[in-house]
Amino acid sequence: MSSSEDAKEQKMRDRILSLPGQPPNLNFSQFSGYVTVNSAAGRALFYWLTEAPKPSDTKPLVLWLNGGPGCSSIAYGASEEVGPFRVNPDGKTLRLNPYAWNLDANLLFLDSPAGVGFSYTNTSSDELTVGDKRTGEDAYRFLVRWMERFPEYKERPFTSPARATPLAQLIVNRNKGTKTPIINLKGILVRMREYWWNHGLISDETYFELTKWCLNDTILFPKPNCDNALNQAFSEFGDIDPYNIDRPACTKGSSSNEWRQAWRYRGNDECVTGYTRKYMNDPNVHKAFHARLNRTSWTPCSRVIRKTGKTHPSPCFPSSKNFFKLISAFGSSGRITNYVHIVKQISYGDSDGVLPLSGTRHSINAMRLKTSKRWYPWYHSHGLVGGWSQVYEGGLLTYATVRAAGHEVPLSQPRLAFFLFSHFLANHSLPSSSS
Repeated sequence: MSSSEDAKEQKMRDRILSLPGQPPNLNFSQFSGYVTVNSAAGRALFYWLTEAPKPSDTKPLVLWLNGGPGCSSIAYGASEEVGPFRVNPDGKTLRLNPYAWNLDANLLFLDSPAGVGFSYTNTSSDELTVGDKRTGEDAYRFLVRWMERFPEYKERPFTSPARATPLAQLIVNRNKGTKTPIINLKGILVRMREYWWNHGLISDETYFELTKWCLNDTILFPKPNCDNALNQAFSEFGDIDPYNIDRPACTKGSSSNEWRQAWRYRGNDECVTGYTRKYMNDPNVHKAFHARLNRTSWTPCSRVIRKTGKTHPSPCFPSSKNFFKLISAFGSSGRITNYVHIVKQISYGDSDGVLPLSGTRHSINAMRLKTSKRWYPWYHSHGLVGGWSQVYEGGLLTYATVRAAGHEVPLSQPRLAFFLFSHFLANHSLPSSSS
């Protein structure tokens, strides 16, 4: 049997016939399974493809990767944000998401790196030595091999609206000089201290302590002085959700103090994630997904990978300098049009206190890009202000905020997130009037 026949056969084995508790009469196809990215180490990445309704062959391919570090795209991106389903509170059944992004694109969710979600490695040290370089290489190898299994997606417009800077750099570098690249990258869509103080969440004294001790530190793995300042800040927050400061915290099953400490390592709404946790630990779900579980239970984030802080940059936005270097290179080299046209959009919820819009604005200003369209309110389909935006370098970069949205924009404002996504795919500017 030829390799192409093997790939076709594997694709058919990956088809999801039905997920437990899913709504009937779906109008789109689903596939899930594994792609081995390193045979020697036994590393294999798990994916879930939810295709667009027919005709799906005219729609682009969108890769979704969650951050954390070490959190599952199946847990968050697929189940809470942009996927076709939401897990009901019973943890057993699913309902359709009316603003699912697979209405406009073929969505590919990837659990990365190995050790996250359903992805696995047979080399235990892999999870202790994980870093951006290997994660990016594995993701690139996954895409190339996955497209052998799904050749209809070769040369299809491809974009990643998530945490994929190392992967995007690899794709761009390896596409240079190629007239018809296999991975036809078309776009990147990215989704504290000062923000907390400006919003009245912390005192002047705590603000100055954070400024003194935490400027060059990481919120996940702080040094002692920064850790003390952060703990004081958390005690001043009260019972709010730092990932969406306009809503109360989910303290289900824990004390307020335990929750304030836990959010740094967990990061999302545990009340919603709890439904997903129960569903994904059902053996019947594993069987339907063609998934194997190397641990006693499925968890939305890997504790081991989250604790390997030295291999990850700070989650504060200014540390994502490689992403901004990538944009700057595109804008200054003039060579980008020779092999790929990239439109970038950065969107942020204005109620996110963990990756706040203020830090992003400082980082963009540091790039000294030319403004093409000054700060303006953008309007969504109901004629209401959806947020604010600014366009740079003739459309090379668009920065948009989403009104009253938290860290997971599609969870707190699904209609606005879908509106942004549709305009991003169509390379259209956000409307500046309500008409």
